[in-house]
Amino acid sequence: MGDEVQAEQDRWVVWRQDDNGNRYEVRRCDTRAEAEQLAAEMEARGHKQLYWVAPL
Repeated sequence: MGDEVQAEQDRWVVWRQDDNGNRYEVRRCDTRAEAEQLAAEMEARGHKQLYWVAPL
């Protein structure tokens, strides 16, 4: 597997779902830890949004 393909598979996306069920990509991150941290920061703001992390 080439380095470019492997790097793409290792990337993560933070997603947000609003009250109406609409889903939006928030940000792409290079590591799962970075994505999890961002999702935790967004959730800590107290909005009634759902955030989750998924592989790209």
